[in-house]
Amino acid sequence: MNRKHLTAACLVSLVVLAGCKRETAASPDVGPAAESQPVATIPAEVAPAVAPAPVAGPALDTKAFAGNFSGTLPCADCPGIDTTLELHTDGTFMLMETYQERKAEPGMLEGTWTAEEDGSRIRLDPNSKSEQDRLFAVNSHDQITPLGSDGTPAASGVAASLKRDAPKP
Repeated sequence: MNRKHLTAACLVSLVVLAGCKRETAASPDVGPAAESQPVATIPAEVAPAVAPAPVAGPALDTKAFAGNFSGTLPCADCPGIDTTLELHTDGTFMLMETYQERKAEPGMLEGTWTAEEDGSRIRLDPNSKSEQDRLFAVNSHDQITPLGSDGTPAASGVAASLKRDAPKP
């Protein structure tokens, strides 16, 4: 009895799959005899429409994007972190961070930077392997926003970003 059910299920699956095949334009050598043959149809459940994947924009031109960005980022135990990020055209970076209302020397981090996700974010890869990579979302040519290590917006709840510094004359 189980063998009959399995055979029937396989046949139904084959018919359903054959019915899902996309139609192509009729080739000129198909005669009327082929068109008049009856085809068994089994109603199939219609799958929900799937939106097409977004078309990826052009990759980020790192040489054109390079420049200086600055701003104040949120800090858990101080008023903010004054941040300056220099993205150089050779793919290197220098990040300087000064914690407000602290007497400590500004922190400096150097390494390489790359564009990822079709130019929608950049990754800072420090030379010091004791430091973690840092990610920034590219909001526009003139603004970047820090991301968490998993690539999602930072959980601070405060919208903070670095803005491109005006070019020096």
